[in-house]
Amino acid sequence: MGGEYDFYIYDLVPLGHALYYLSMAKVYDEWINRITKLRQEMREQEEMVARIKRQKTTEEDHILTELEYIKNRINQSSNILTDRKKTAFYFVLVPEEMIILDTAKAAELFAKFDVPLAGYIVNRVLPAELAGQNIPPYLQNRLKMQNRYLEEIDKTFGAQVVGRVPELERDVTGLPMIEKLAGIMFGNGKG
Repeated sequence: MGGEYDFYIYDLVPLGHALYYLSMAKVYDEWINRITKLRQEMREQEEMVARIKRQKTTEEDHILTELEYIKNRINQSSNILTDRKKTAFYFVLVPEEMIILDTAKAAELFAKFDVPLAGYIVNRVLPAELAGQNIPPYLQNRLKMQNRYLEEIDKTFGAQVVGRVPELERDVTGLPMIEKLAGIMFGNGKG
């Protein structure tokens, strides 16, 4: 990540890597603080013994230096993930009951870690115009179910829903599909 792009996109499972990393950052930070405190106490005792022996200096504590380095790196990473000026998380959900519930729970957990949540994107939305066409019963039922869950999404997440993406011919992977998705969400709507 040498700054060659304007944005970096991390496609994470909502309760996956980001929450794990943030929770572990707090655990590691606490653990490193305790070990650092013990090392500093040992260092003070070493310096006292050195003075008693009339030695002018003690050896650099490499373990303490490494612990402080690790702590700083973890804190820097955690600060980037929670900095609203540098980071924005969007939850992508589909109009299905369990995914709506899981996304709401994930949003609560993100809030506990002060992660900036920028909004929600509803993915894989079947076109409403299908309802007026001669389509198989399973697809008619799917549309009815989708409409019910789209209402639930609007009620649950409200104005935080920043976009709806239609069902595409395949998953959004690779630059051509990302470009198509960007066109749908921010461009001419055709991708």
